[in-house]
Parts: sequence; C-alpha cells; structure tokens
Amino acid sequence: MTQKGPPVCNLISVQIQLLRDGLRCWLREYWGANSIMKSKEHTRQVRNMVLEKFKAGLGYKKISQALNISRSTVQSIIRKWKEYGTTVNLPRQGHPPKLTGRTRRSLIREAAKRPMVTLDEMQRATAQVGETVHRTTISRALHKCGLYGRVARRKPLLKENHKKSRLQFARSHVEDTANMWKKVLWSDETKIELFGHNAKRYAWRRNNTAHHSENTIPTVKYGGGSIMLWGCFSSAGTGKLVKVDGKMDGAKYRAILEENLLESAKDLRLGRRFTFQQDNDPKHKARATMEWFKKKNIHVLEWPSQSPDLNPIENLWQDLKTAVHKRSPSNLTELELFCKEEWARISVTRCAKLVETYPKRLAAVIAAKGGSTKY
Repeated sequence: MTQKGPPVCNLISVQIQLLRDGLRCWLREYWGANSIMKSKEHTRQVRNMVLEKFKAGLGYKKISQALNISRSTVQSIIRKWKEYGTTVNLPRQGHPPKLTGRTRRSLIREAAKRPMVTLDEMQRATAQVGETVHRTTISRALHKCGLYGRVARRKPLLKENHKKSRLQFARSHVEDTANMWKKVLWSDETKIELFGHNAKRYAWRRNNTAHHSENTIPTVKYGGGSIMLWGCFSSAGTGKLVKVDGKMDGAKYRAILEENLLESAKDLRLGRRFTFQQDNDPKHKARATMEWFKKKNIHVLEWPSQSPDLNPIENLWQDLKTAVHKRSPSNLTELELFCKEEWARISVTRCAKLVETYPKRLAAVIAAKGGSTKY
C-alpha cells in the first residue's frame, strides 16, 4: 500500500503557526530596540515584591537596589498602594497627557513669573526639552491651574515714591467720616473726541457682510476733532461743566476756577468750609494758583500723584462719554451740547454712591500696598 502524505490543511496550519511565531519574535526585537516608544510596565509579581519589602521596613533606595528598578518606580508603586489599596494597574482615564508633570509645572511657574509671556514662547520652550505640543495643550494646562489669557489693563506707571505717597494718603484718610467726604468737591479735566469712543459694538449680520456699511463703525483720523472739558461734582450731584478753549495754562485754569468753582459749591450747598480736590498737574500746583486758593480761603486736599483711580470723577467721565457717543454727534458743536446735557442728567444717586463707597478705594490701595487698584 502506498503511504499517503500529510493532509494539505495540516501543512497550511503549520505554516501559519510558523509565521505567527516569526512575527512574535520580530515584535519582541522591535520593541526591545525601540523601548523609548513604549514605557516598560512591571509585572504584578514585581509590584508585590516591592510592597512586601516596603512592609518589611526597607527604604526606597534599598528596595530599588534589591530589585534593580528605579527609585521613582518604587515610590510610584507604593504611592498607588497607599491611595488605592492595591498594586493592580487601574484603568487610565483617556489619552495619557502629552506634557510631563515636570514640564507642566515649569510652564505654570513661567506664566506666574512672566504674565506677559506668549503661548508661542512657551511652545518653543517645551520643544527645546523634547516635548512638541500644540498651543491649545499649553493653554489648557494653564487653565487647569486658574491662569487665563486676558487683555492687560492700562494703568499709570507707579514708582516707589508714588506707591509710598498713595499708601500714606489712604492710611491717613481711611478712618475719615462719611460727612467729611460729602464736603469734598471733586474736579478734573478730560478730552472727548468726536468719533473716538473705543467701546465694543456688536452687529447681527450674515456671513461675508462684515464690511457692509450698515455693519461697520465709521472712523476718521485723529478722532475727527475733540474738546477739552473741566468739570466738578460732589455727593449732592454734578457741578459746572466748562469747555476749555485753546490750550489750558495756569491763567486759564484760574479763570475757570474764578467763574465756576465757588458757584458750583454754592449750587451743591457745600457751605463755606468745603474741601476742593484737584490732581498734581503743574498748572494746578502753580504758585499763583495756590495763592488764589489761599486768598479765597479754600482748603485744597493734598493729593498723591499718579492716582486717577482715587478720583471718583473718572467714573463720571466714562459715564458721560458712553452716553454722548450713543447720541452720535456729527460735529464739535453738537458734541459740546450733548456733553452738557448728559452731564446734567447724571443722577444725584450715582454721585452719592461714588462718594459713599470711597473708603473702599482707600482700603484697596492699602491692600495693594500703594499699587494700582481695580478702580
């Protein structure tokens, strides 16, 4: 009888098994040569041995040397056991983070130390340490620790002598009574441009219609002209509002005071013993101006330089500019008229509230150690 060979199906099965074995060997060699692409995961037996030696009283260093694994791995295994009560590898939540903990902490420190650092600069810094990530990855890491990109506020430059004088002013007046602040006549000058209000405006529009005239805000060079105003107010309401013609100098400032200061104090019923507030502009502090105050028996509040946040009239200027530009004046004559009308419309309640809450401004300056505040 002729002997038959092995079935064809058996030969195919053998060949498939050989291919599988060869593929497994190749994968073992590949991952061994490219271990950097996949981190090594220790077996359950090794993790249990680490835990046994730790319970026996050995330190991290001795366990590391005995089992020939890194000290950080030993520390990680024990920390996981303390937290979860097991050495089993628990399911991970989502994709592993692209930023290492060390790099993430470095970015947070850099953003806290240099608030003006850009995402591009931080992205380049992470690339230098071998971690190439997207800008959104960096911003997401900063968001998790409470750091968000915001438009920086523009504030007057405060030197140490400015902070010292602001702090001294706040401390000397923080205990003043409410009646004292009610007797203060606040003053200042401001410039209002015809088309220069920079408030954001929103428009409901369709796609590709951003440049249609009805969806845009018209602008002109240099604001289309402007006017300079001098004004004053107290807790009893707004005083005079005067347009300054030409350049303001000491003589013109004294003329404005002569015509409007005492009359405003009389209209607001401040009495004879009121306090006048002005900033430290040279024309305000000129010798002739100070002599004029002395001649009129007007007490002038000592004022720290670089302190617009301490003058509540700044809030009224913002209210005025917003209200005027809503009316869209077309020329400087209308601009002046609208300013005076809107100034007169500012409520006594608004003025009284600004003066009533003035101690909060002083407390904010003290808290900031003489630095800038939110006001």
